[in-house]
Amino acid sequence: MSRKHKAEVREVLPDPKYQDVVVSKFINCLMVGGKKSTAEAIVYATFEEIEKKGQEEAIKIFKKALNNVKPAVEVKSRRIGGANYQIPVEVRPSRRQSLALRWLRDYASERNGKSMVEKLSEEILDAANNRGGAVKKREDVYKMAEANKAFAHLKW
Repeated sequence: MSRKHKAEVREVLPDPKYQDVVVSKFINCLMVGGKKSTAEAIVYATFEEIEKKGQEEAIKIFKKALNNVKPAVEVKSRRIGGANYQIPVEVRPSRRQSLALRWLRDYASERNGKSMVEKLSEEILDAANNRGGAVKKREDVYKMAEANKAFAHLKW
């Protein structure tokens, strides 16, 4: 990491179908090996399946799921006097979003059988209803922060 100046944050263009930057970031997060068209096809097919299963628009369900998965606090390791402490810190908004997108992707891919479209749509619907692996991960992060609340004064 350079000490001279901050890393420039690149602007992400909105996706062609929904004109939404968050959906575009999710497509980029899902992309493997530079195959963006495949990732787009998976996301759009997932949204179509969500609209078949759900009562609302897919984009609204996706945003709701994302808000349910976003963590507010996390723990960071800090070495003080030869011992490592897990210190709870607040999460920046940009990191919140990226963690939520990553957790949705990871826990969808861990589901059994089926195609990625079906696994992803089930994970998003579960997250929108406060269930599923991604929401459980957020709860685990909260529990870790709560357990290490005593070390919050060591924050830098």
